[in-house]
Amino acid sequence: MINRIAHRVWDLLTSLKLTVISMALLMALVLLCTLAQVELGTLAAVNTYMRAWIVFYKTKAGFSIPVFPGGTLVGLVFALNLMALTAKRLGFAWNKAGLWFVHVGLILLVLGEFVSGALQVDARMAIEEGQTVNYVEHAREVELAVVEGSDPRYDDIYGIPEKALARGGSYALPGTPVTIKVKKFYTNAVLARRNPADPPGEVNMGVGAGVKVTEAEPVSNDNDLNRGTAIVEALAGGKSYGTWLVSLELGAPQSFTHEGKTYALGIRPRRTYLPYSLHLKKFSHDLYPGTQIPKNFSSLVTLENPGTQERRDVLIYMNQPLRYDGKAFYQASFGKEDTLSILQVVSNPGWLLPYISCVLVTIGLLIHFGITLRRSMKRRQEALAPKEA
Repeated sequence: MINRIAHRVWDLLTSLKLTVISMALLMALVLLCTLAQVELGTLAAVNTYMRAWIVFYKTKAGFSIPVFPGGTLVGLVFALNLMALTAKRLGFAWNKAGLWFVHVGLILLVLGEFVSGALQVDARMAIEEGQTVNYVEHAREVELAVVEGSDPRYDDIYGIPEKALARGGSYALPGTPVTIKVKKFYTNAVLARRNPADPPGEVNMGVGAGVKVTEAEPVSNDNDLNRGTAIVEALAGGKSYGTWLVSLELGAPQSFTHEGKTYALGIRPRRTYLPYSLHLKKFSHDLYPGTQIPKNFSSLVTLENPGTQERRDVLIYMNQPLRYDGKAFYQASFGKEDTLSILQVVSNPGWLLPYISCVLVTIGLLIHFGITLRRSMKRRQEALAPKEA
């Protein structure tokens, strides 16, 4: 029974029909993803169609139903199909070496997308001229930051990530007597001044006491960001320091003092701190003469890594990123009258796989064409040999 099932699975995996169906589904997904970008934006469309196991349709009643296989599922089946076909049909004869290279290259190309979808992390680093930064920000994720700055040499920063805020509950800050109790969290919210007719809110401290919060639908468009908002209670030493409203929309600093130490509360894009820093020496924004058409963006930065005693200047410009510590720093944008540089920071462990795939496919095609040409010339010589005799 088990052998019969295994045989049927093997026949299915080595079927050319499965290859054609997988490629057709992938083309359909590319079309659907492209059309969906108009409404969802690039990132949301890719996550919905290409990097999902199943594509779901959300009904008006609020529940979702599966309607199409996602790119991850189709890609996995396609990769298994290619591996099975390669093992069954090519064999290990030397005259099939070129085809082996081609098939392995294609398999690596599919696996590269799996690695990128699962492990790639996109962030950004904003630096003003003369500023030194040792962290990157994840613009589509927020965190509740609690900053204690009693030491003039540095600030102690404690972060509660968005996923923890969404779960709610109480979070004790390590090494401090402070506990933050998350009462409510809104992925996206609209803030407005509270009117006298509005019912009383639970926020009783800081600028949020006069603010009305209305939950909003999360956004997915590439140019829009969710306004993460939370209502939290600060506790320390068995005492409550009130309920606070923290949001990306609130620019005013909010803080409380416990035993001589001041703790500032705020929502900000989630940060990842690095063991090295970049110092922006100069940002250049060049235009074509007589026009406002950008010619070049470039950032001259100083990379300093105390752990390796490394200090050097690097020029980051269009299509020429800084690759360091498994990350690529691309010149992405600018601001503040050309004094602010915004770098796109991409961490992708599988970034080399597409290049390796292309090299293998190219080598494979050259080998295959070479073997075919040699075989053809040999046959022609054999055909002409009797006539010459």
